Amino acid sequence: MPELPEVEVTRRGIAPALTGKRVIAVIARTPALRYPLPESLERMLEGRRLAAVSRRGKYLLLDFGHGHLLIHLGMSGSLRLVPADLPAEKHDHFDLVFAVQRGKAALRLRDPRRFGAILWLQDAPLKHPLLAALGVEPLTEEFDAAWLRKELAGLSAAIKPTLMDAHRVVGIGNIYASESLFRSGIDPRTPAGDISLKRLERLVPAIKNTLAAAIDAGGSSLRDFIQSDGSSGYFQQQYFVYGRSGEPCRVCGRPVRSLRQGQRTSFFCAGCQK
Repeated sequence: MPELPEVEVTRRGIAPALTGKRVIAVIARTPALRYPLPESLERMLEGRRLAAVSRRGKYLLLDFGHGHLLIHLGMSGSLRLVPADLPAEKHDHFDLVFAVQRGKAALRLRDPRRFGAILWLQDAPLKHPLLAALGVEPLTEEFDAAWLRKELAGLSAAIKPTLMDAHRVVGIGNIYASESLFRSGIDPRTPAGDISLKRLERLVPAIKNTLAAAIDAGGSSLRDFIQSDGSSGYFQQQYFVYGRSGEPCRVCGRPVRSLRQGQRTSFFCAGCQK
């Protein structure tokens, strides 16, 4: 599933290419993804210019001045910038066609599993139910060790699934939680409320650095994710533990272990993470 780094990589690919450009066509090849596609999009968007592209958690927000187009990539979606006349393939469900310097370009949503979403938000986007309950952004100054200590106080749940709770902190998916806990030397099974401030002062920068490194690497290209220009990310080449069960730890040489936490697999090194 595309997580915060992959969505931020997509945003950075889209924004400079399309900001200020005018929509000249809206093409929907399916009536619904996770939710029905808004029927009025053609009327709402044709002739409008894209003012800005922002991100909240794993959601993209395309600001057209009179409203926002909210896009979620779901489990397997990707947004690509392609020539407008490039034939659509089976899972290419939606195009926004823009007038660009050399003609026309399409922002194309591909979503094989159809778990993504496209919604039109007329009112303040951050008050929409999908966004209003989201937690703090981990790459902001608000997310620090003192804030996290207060948030975790008294919690007996393990730290790994707690970090993945988007109502507390957004965008730390399975990959990045495992990698961040390794980098900070914390066992994923540790009760969240038992972690000292000193250890949280290692965890917070580990999370920020892991996410930043993933963004710089173009995200993790697992299964279906590709960048807006069609290229793959390569952060998976830097994994310390994720997906490496049974392989030697890159630091101490012990076999990387895995276990189920909730519905997800956690990866860790028993030698490096206490």
